[in-house]
Amino acid sequence: MERSHEFDLCIVVDDDEDILMAARMLLRGLFAEVVTVRTPQEAMPLLARKPEVVLLDANFARGATDAAEGLAWLDRMLLADPDLVVVMITAHAGVQIAVAAMKRGATDFVSKPWANERLLATVRTAAMLRRSRSAVSTERGKVATVASSGTGETPLLGDAPAMARVHSLIARAGPTDANVLILGENGTGKELVARALHRASLRAERAMVTVDLGAISEELIDSELFGHLKGAFTDARADRVGRIEAADGGTLFLDEIGNLPLHLQPKLLTALEQRKVTPVGANKPVPVDIRVIAATNMSRDRLTDEGHFRQDLLFRLNTVEIDLPPLRERREDIPLLVAHFLALYARRYDRPPPELSDGARAALMAHDWPGNVRALRHAVERAVILSNGGPLQPDDFPLSASAPRVPVTALTAATPAEAGDLNLDRAEKRMVEEALRKHGYNISLAAAELGLSRAALYRRMEKHGL
Repeated sequence: MERSHEFDLCIVVDDDEDILMAARMLLRGLFAEVVTVRTPQEAMPLLARKPEVVLLDANFARGATDAAEGLAWLDRMLLADPDLVVVMITAHAGVQIAVAAMKRGATDFVSKPWANERLLATVRTAAMLRRSRSAVSTERGKVATVASSGTGETPLLGDAPAMARVHSLIARAGPTDANVLILGENGTGKELVARALHRASLRAERAMVTVDLGAISEELIDSELFGHLKGAFTDARADRVGRIEAADGGTLFLDEIGNLPLHLQPKLLTALEQRKVTPVGANKPVPVDIRVIAATNMSRDRLTDEGHFRQDLLFRLNTVEIDLPPLRERREDIPLLVAHFLALYARRYDRPPPELSDGARAALMAHDWPGNVRALRHAVERAVILSNGGPLQPDDFPLSASAPRVPVTALTAATPAEAGDLNLDRAEKRMVEEALRKHGYNISLAAAELGLSRAALYRRMEKHGL
């Protein structure tokens, strides 16, 4: 079973192919992608991808030992991205060079030949620093909410009676400071409802800070929400503003609130009741002024079970409750959504919007859409990309019937053709599909069974067009 990764991208710059190979092998368990290049010139365009860490050699010219070239490239990289986290690679006795690099903005250094444990610890700490810088920069900066017009964000479309109730609740609750709990299956548009509530509020000109509690490891949730002081724990090398404090004056959106561990629920309840947060390692609370919107795909039975979720916290969160209907319960909205997505992806891929045949429209409306609007969006995008210019037919959409719910490890359930198929990509796609179907497209449960984080599962869904 494939392990999930803590971080997304690391770039290693060194002119020694053996060093690059060793770094790739060692760091691939920590990062989803390790990109290695032999010159700083090759690395510069890659900075636009916002790597968590850049490992940069100090010397590139043959016989050079003064690190002049490496330090010059360090300056250029930090000029291109002031928040970049760079770890210098120095010769074994390069302490003076390491000190000079850190004075010029490097985060840390490692010496060649390195000890694997030392390199891993250094790079992990550096990646956490990058994550902290990015969060503070985003959350203390401009308003995080972007209006849907002129962007790729899907508007909250729908005229079905169930959606009319949702729009009515948004219109009535939006201008107030009441806490709102949004319930609904994955892919129904819970974040869109949260953004609509924020736009309708008196806080619309301030930030809406989103915390996806399903994508943060349990060990980091406390620090993510409440922040920490330098030295509060081993990797706390600088003060960090928590997401709750960063939302001061605006809206805090707690996505997948059902994933908040039980032992942290009392702390969140206290913060919401007292409107104060205490960072990890601090003794003095910080006052905050926030409006809280929470969302979960957890069933109502599980949410009202004291063994999974504190009822006093639930009462604090659901002053107003909005229940988003699954797409199968508002099929009359499917043509409107399809027309929107066809136009959206035709513009994105610079091609004329394809027509939809009557047969395709009927097939789309008859499908149950276990992944809801998100699955419909992906299906339409795929159809636009693969369109040959004629009207879209039912076969242009992935509308296969839902498979029976069987364990994803039951490879014997595959068809005879699949059973002999040893292609790893196709096998991975089948297992992801099976896990999603088994758990009714509940991302958290499917990810847990596959042994992945939610973020890693989303990456695989995108990779395989799911």
